[in-house]
Amino acid sequence: METIDGLSGVVLVTRGGTTVLRAAAGAANADTGTACTPDTRFQIASVSKQFTAAAAMLLVEEGEIGLDEPISRRLADCPERWRGLTLHQLLTHTSAIGHWSDLPGFDVDRPGDTRDILDRFSSLPLRGTPGSTWHYSSPGYLLTGWIIERVSGQGYADFLTERVLRPLGMTSTSVGEAPSEGAAHGYRRGRRVDAPEFAALPGPGDLWSTVDDLALYTAAFNAGHLLTTRSRETMIAPHVPMDGAMAASGCGYGYFLGTLAGHPARFHAGDNPGYQSFLAWLPHLDTTVALLCNDEETDIEALLRQLIPAAMHG
Repeated sequence: METIDGLSGVVLVTRGGTTVLRAAAGAANADTGTACTPDTRFQIASVSKQFTAAAAMLLVEEGEIGLDEPISRRLADCPERWRGLTLHQLLTHTSAIGHWSDLPGFDVDRPGDTRDILDRFSSLPLRGTPGSTWHYSSPGYLLTGWIIERVSGQGYADFLTERVLRPLGMTSTSVGEAPSEGAAHGYRRGRRVDAPEFAALPGPGDLWSTVDDLALYTAAFNAGHLLTTRSRETMIAPHVPMDGAMAASGCGYGYFLGTLAGHPARFHAGDNPGYQSFLAWLPHLDTTVALLCNDEETDIEALLRQLIPAAMHG
């Protein structure tokens, strides 16, 4: 394994299915002195959104819900302000539902349960006309998780496990509560952070995983082992222009589209209390970059400046 400055966590870079860089550093548990290893599991935060989008697309493929139909057709008790919203708008962050910071008094360390959060957000005016403007919205993905539960008749964790994780052999990935073994604790300014309610909210950032499982998922997604070609192409199309998220210029379903080090890429970053994450696919290089950290202050872009050259030349 190699040394990466500023890393508290694990990184994996693969090219053509072959590992070109693997590194682990820092403590998974500072109290016991347990070190991070390649097998350590982390909250993957908003990298979870591509899994939520894929789960929704499975239901779209089965005709259980349409991308462009009002969500109120499947949710009889949908809040009035949201009745005309569509799954496409939720997945592309164009629903005009705000982000966590838009809800007065919202505390990510103590968020409340899903229904309470959605009720509180539904009382707020929409930020604009749905479908017109990109505005990042994790609550939109929380609503997507709720839709998946209502349409499928299963709990979100059960649906994702049975339909995505288990079929792809992602044995080190789980949904919701922290794994009983092998999980890294999150840290903020050197102090442990515990926000289990936030980590368990279904849809926006509730998965635990390893870098190897994320690389496995990326390869399986690319190979068509989960969704049809049409569904995959829909997920990775730049449906709406955006800016402000690294080098992203467009937004797909659970993915940002743009460039890394001048190369076309699809990617997503994530941050939960105590954790940061990043997963990217660079198609022209046949390269996956997976980065999982348990330090909230990690400078992801500084790490990527070290990793991308390894992806290109390692």
